[in-house]
Amino acid sequence: MTTPPADLVTVLRSAGCVFAEDEAALLTDAAPPGPERDALVARRVAGEPLEHVLGRVEFDGGTVLLGPGVFVPRQRSVLLVEVAAALDPDVVVDLCCGSGALGLAIARRCPGAAVHAADVDDEAVRWARLNLTPVGGHAHVGDLDAPLPATLRGRVDVLVANVPYVPSAAVADLPPEAREHEPLRALDGGGDGLDVLRLVAARAPRWLRPGGTLLSEVGDDQVEPALALLDDAGLAPAVHRDDERGALAVSGTSTAGGTAGVRRT
Repeated sequence: MTTPPADLVTVLRSAGCVFAEDEAALLTDAAPPGPERDALVARRVAGEPLEHVLGRVEFDGGTVLLGPGVFVPRQRSVLLVEVAAALDPDVVVDLCCGSGALGLAIARRCPGAAVHAADVDDEAVRWARLNLTPVGGHAHVGDLDAPLPATLRGRVDVLVANVPYVPSAAVADLPPEAREHEPLRALDGGGDGLDVLRLVAARAPRWLRPGGTLLSEVGDDQVEPALALLDDAGLAPAVHRDDERGALAVSGTSTAGGTAGVRRT
């Protein structure tokens, strides 16, 4: 990255940017001095997420394109990508896909995998198509699994669903960047934060092949109820942790003979 001008660092630090030096360098690389860069800086100072300002985010070693009003993928979600890729999937579905970051990262790690993504938000799917088309992926507009091609039923190896899991009462406590610039439906998971995961878990068995796996992020206090709802859906539940990233996920695997108990990894 280019060494940023000191005055730009000062402006960003005064605006409350914790990583002012890094952000200043990224903005310096994004546009030459002048009106264009000034406009980008003004947007950031006003509180817009840096990723929206730049139009991209680095995720799992690659670039994801995105824009204003679209959920910004969190770095902790790389855990989902790692677990999914370790399963060496041939067919991947990314529900509640947002920009398609998870499907894209899995496709990069698993060349040749067929990736289908879906989101109810037209703007998010527009970005998902930009990201997934170069790797042969497909993005569909619709609610949860509704727009998926029927030909995928019973054939999916990995269904990754980074569903909203913030309890409704806790949304007000989120950072302003999220509350004010990301879609509420990408954040609010209902009373206990698990409303959308319940829906996905109930529908997952129709798409998963025997041995296929559903993956989703959860919060620390949601692990036990999340495992229970996966079990209720007939999926063998497991827990996945990455303490270094502060990441926590649950999975449910389709089995011919019912659940196989809880594994913790």
